[in-house]
Amino acid sequence: MITRRIAVAAAFGFSLVAASLAFAQAPSGKVTVVTSFSKDVTDPIKKAFEKAVPGVTLEVQNRNTNAGVKYLEETRANNQVDLFWASAPDAFEVLKGKQLLMQYKPKATGIPDKIGSYPVNDPQGFYFGFAASGYGIMWNERYAKANKLPEPKDWQDLARPAFYDHVSIASPARSGTTHLTVETILQGEGWDKGWRTIKEMAGNFNSITERSFGVPEAVNSGQVGVGIVIDFFAFSAQASGFPVKFVYPTVTTVVPANVGVIANAPNKAAAEAFVEFLLSPAGQEVLLEPGIRRLPINPAVYAKAGADYPNPFTDPRFQKMIGFDVDKSEARTAAVDTLFDQLISFQLDALKGVTKVLHEVDAALAKKPNPQAKALADEARGLIAAMPVSEAQAASPEIKAAFTGGKEKGARQAELESQWASFARDNYAKAKAKAEEALKAAK
Repeated sequence: MITRRIAVAAAFGFSLVAASLAFAQAPSGKVTVVTSFSKDVTDPIKKAFEKAVPGVTLEVQNRNTNAGVKYLEETRANNQVDLFWASAPDAFEVLKGKQLLMQYKPKATGIPDKIGSYPVNDPQGFYFGFAASGYGIMWNERYAKANKLPEPKDWQDLARPAFYDHVSIASPARSGTTHLTVETILQGEGWDKGWRTIKEMAGNFNSITERSFGVPEAVNSGQVGVGIVIDFFAFSAQASGFPVKFVYPTVTTVVPANVGVIANAPNKAAAEAFVEFLLSPAGQEVLLEPGIRRLPINPAVYAKAGADYPNPFTDPRFQKMIGFDVDKSEARTAAVDTLFDQLISFQLDALKGVTKVLHEVDAALAKKPNPQAKALADEARGLIAAMPVSEAQAASPEIKAAFTGGKEKGARQAELESQWASFARDNYAKAKAKAEEALKAAK
């Protein structure tokens, strides 16, 4: 009996010591995260994290992905940020390359090495996947019915005449998720064919927003019929009762959304605690909440999701998605985003103008075939699809260096932007003339 009491007392004493040590080492204070995620995502996770880790307050600084990367670069000498939290893996590769992330080995278990064909975590331990993301097309069913829009299934469907002025997208230069979508099309279809697809869709754009969540908000409210979005925007809208649907096109991918600890983080212990929470079962389950509806990277968590909840570990759609090359994307990120702006965002009216005429040509040719008109229309489409730089040039050291000037735009960057804008203006004007000539011939 005495021996048993001694053992119990010893065990009790050990537990007290362990508890006091754990308490002494427990994270506390403020942990600051720069993120591109909206409050719909960050607020529930902040609440759950602060409850799970008492004594720590999560401060959320919302910046789009590119702005967040630039901010961390510009403030590295006096860093006040602990974490970077965003979807785009190539943004983390940029931070990693600039030695702005800290290596860490999460203690969380049950997370596979890959999701689809893509590694969940950075192999060197600088950033970690916490949720999976796919990219596709979201539409408002009521709007579609009222405007007689067919259900889209692939990117090319959005180039059809029925979708003229009914499609919205965010600028990839200001949205990491849209950049991933554009890059996925370029990787899946190839540089020239991919840009042709993107421009043909763009001719039907109603708007190009500055933030990614501006697109689903417009689709939810019926301001626009169709949006090019990351999947969870559509899933959370459906859970909230909006009359929307979503499809993964044939050419798309699934990649992890990530979190990383900033090098020289002011509150390293709390930053690590946040990473551990996100990867824990409790943190993963928060992703299932109706307002978030992201895809957890812990397969076991799907047991608590509904039967209709997409599961990238069992759903065959995800096994067919393309493998995303993050190195290729990172090498040409600035070039791709700038090309999109100079050829599409800043030339949208001209692009829409020639696209509208081509739709009229197609309608006339459907009634009465005309080889001359078709040949002219094909020439117009070729002028629109043409690119001012090749795939190799876009990823070249010379072009990459032109876009690394920080806040101040260098002379070479300004020169390239001017050249690409001029190329687009000239080609769209020539295409418009060809299209109008085709329309006259077709009538």
